[in-house]
Parts: sequence; structure tokens; C-alpha cells
Amino acid sequence: MRLPSFLRTFYAFSNTTFHRAPTPFANATSLRPGTALRSISLPSIPFVGALFHTAETRKMSHPVQKSEQEWQAQLSPDQFRILREKGTEPPFSGDYDKHYPSSGTYACAGCSAPLYTADQKFKSGCGWPAFFDTVPGAVTRHVDRTFGMERIEIVCTNCGGHLGHVFKGEGYPTPTDERHCVNSVSLKFSNQDPVKEQSKA
Repeated sequence: MRLPSFLRTFYAFSNTTFHRAPTPFANATSLRPGTALRSISLPSIPFVGALFHTAETRKMSHPVQKSEQEWQAQLSPDQFRILREKGTEPPFSGDYDKHYPSSGTYACAGCSAPLYTADQKFKSGCGWPAFFDTVPGAVTRHVDRTFGMERIEIVCTNCGGHLGHVFKGEGYPTPTDERHCVNSVSLKFSNQDPVKEQSKA
């Protein structure tokens, strides 16, 4: 199944779909929506990165600085499209959407900086990994005003890799009432928890 060009483009730019907690989508996993959605082809569009690089993004400086060529050599095509060009993976398709370990850390797939711990992850039913909080200082927020929408983009503080967006006040029963909607491709999971281990030292 292929969507019309306009719809493919719009879909690639927005991951706000299904973000309200008290909706029928909360139980959508029982309908196995991922089966159909995985078949959708969303090709990388060369100018996407330029469209998403707002003025605030360009002003950011991060400890890890690499050229576009260096990132392309290091990352897979999907990782590069999402982390460096600010793409979005299809909902319910990511490795970590239904991943709920009892312990461990989700790190940046680009630079390995710890971003989220397993106990900060929660079931939102939105189709992407959801976290209610971060490792302190690991994630940077800024206003994303592209395409006439105002959202809060979240990036890795260490390398500037695009993670997703954060939404507030949706009514989830979490300590922060926030949902960090993160692309699985932007993450890599480890059973180790360097954050807790460092605090014990």
C-alpha cells in the first residue's frame, strides 16, 4: 500500500497521531495495527533535513560534532534519516514500542549517551516508545515551528540527534504528566544502568 505523495510527506513530518491517552487507540495494540503500517513505504526525502532545521536548531552546539559525511558513515540509513534529518518511523513499527524491561538504559543510537532509564518508560498506546522523564540533562528541548505547527522537539544534548517530541498535559497517570514520544531508531538499549551505577560510586 502506498499513500499519495502529499500524505506520505505529511506523515513523515508529524508524530502527533494517537497522542491522547483516553482514546480508542489506547487499546489499539489488540487490533494488531502494526501489521498494516509496516507495509507503508516512506522514502527519505533529500530536503527534509533543511525543512526541519529551525533557527533554534542551527544555534545549538553539542559536545559531539561530526560532519554529515561522518554521520552517514557511522549510522544506518534509517538512523541517519531520523537522527540527523529529523525523520519519523512509522507508528507501532519500532523495536522498543512494546519493550518493557525491569531495568536498563536507553542510550542515543548516535553517540551512546544515556537518555532514559527503563523505569521512566510507560505504556501510552501511541505507537512509539514513551517516557515520562529523562536522565538529568541528557535531553534538550526547543520549539519546533515547522509546517505551521508548534511542537516541542527533543534532541540528544550530547550530539544533537533528533529523538522525537514531548507532549504535556495529556492525562497519563505518570509523575510528570509528560510523554516523550521517541523514535526507536534513535535509541539503543542496554541491560546495564550506568546512571544508577554512577550514583552508587
